[in-house]
Amino acid sequence: MRRGIAATALVASFALAATACGGDSDSGDKADGPVTITWWDTSNATNEAPTYQALVKEFEAANKDIKVKYVNVPFDQAQNKFDTAAGSKGAPDVLRSEVGWTPAFAKKGFFLPLDGTEALAEQDQFQSSLIEQAQYEGKTYGVPFTTDTLALVYNKELFEKAGVEAPKTWDDLKKAAATIKDKTGVDGYWGSTQAYYAQSFLYGEGTDTVDADAKKITVASPEAKKAYETWLGLFDGKGLHKADTTADAYAHIQDAFVNGKVAAIIQGPWEITNFYKGSAFKDKENLGIATVPAGSSGTAGAPTGGHNLSVYAGSDQAHQEAALKFVNFMTSAKAQETIALKNNTLPTRDDAYTDEVKADPGIAGYQGVLAAAQPRPALPEYSSLWGPLDDELPQIASGKESLDKGLGDAETAIAKLVPDFSK
Repeated sequence: MRRGIAATALVASFALAATACGGDSDSGDKADGPVTITWWDTSNATNEAPTYQALVKEFEAANKDIKVKYVNVPFDQAQNKFDTAAGSKGAPDVLRSEVGWTPAFAKKGFFLPLDGTEALAEQDQFQSSLIEQAQYEGKTYGVPFTTDTLALVYNKELFEKAGVEAPKTWDDLKKAAATIKDKTGVDGYWGSTQAYYAQSFLYGEGTDTVDADAKKITVASPEAKKAYETWLGLFDGKGLHKADTTADAYAHIQDAFVNGKVAAIIQGPWEITNFYKGSAFKDKENLGIATVPAGSSGTAGAPTGGHNLSVYAGSDQAHQEAALKFVNFMTSAKAQETIALKNNTLPTRDDAYTDEVKADPGIAGYQGVLAAAQPRPALPEYSSLWGPLDDELPQIASGKESLDKGLGDAETAIAKLVPDFSK
């Protein structure tokens, strides 16, 4: 089967996919019956999956010759599961692939190039930056399914009581936090020690963990050090909550914000539904959403996240044709609108931002900050580079390790992940 995968990786046409193993989806097919494809969905099984399951039924009703075997795979297990399955019988025909996985699996030959196929028939409707990060070496290996980015989310009522506006810079945020504390008694800001949430500080200094084009590790550069100094400074001071380095830090920060115990955090749109469940946002209009503050470069930037729908390169032509039709349906304007309305997620195509979708203040707010979202470089190892920082940043934030040592150790670990990069 690996020979079949390698062959399809060399060409854009699925017609050359010679293998017939087709993952675990073709075992029940009959010559004169419907083709059964398998979709591994990695969304939240409680909040999001029901919407996708309903769309699957709608697709099957409109396409009697195709059946979809829906499988919800926990997100934190899906990458390894697919990596294993793609090398042996059992890979799904369609994967909801996190944007960071897409180039990695494309490099291995596991994903089918989608350029010129039915799946990308309406490519011009998708935001160009999202198409860009679904590409690897000039070919497109996923159709943008959901997108997200980080924003400064804030409690409008607390900001108004304190007489402050959404800050434009990190320095402004520090000042606003002190004022909020003085005027309301509530902390103004609570930051995260996770590397993904610190990414905006790097963009604010015009840098990143690596320079992919120059093949250079930049996580310990002067610009990066300045970025992390700013990040570290937001854990200490009036109205600034101290760093939480416990395993439950994410939940602690989220709970404090939704219940009005902290006025602002950095967060993504995947929490919109949970924002509204909190006591502070029973009135949805109280949720403020602003572009993340800018660094000393004057530029504000946030990482782009989300998921693509990708097609397995190792199945036969019949299954690939069915998979391409399914991907086209699930990423259509109508499906995207439905998903946004039901799941409070951001559409990936402009024509899905209908008036009804934009009536949700959370979605409208995050749509307004997408301009600052930075696409990830088409580097298969890129997402893994946050791992060393996730180890080091909590140590730095807690004072157990100096900034210089922590960034130096992260640089050493990253060098092992991208051995052909210079320091």
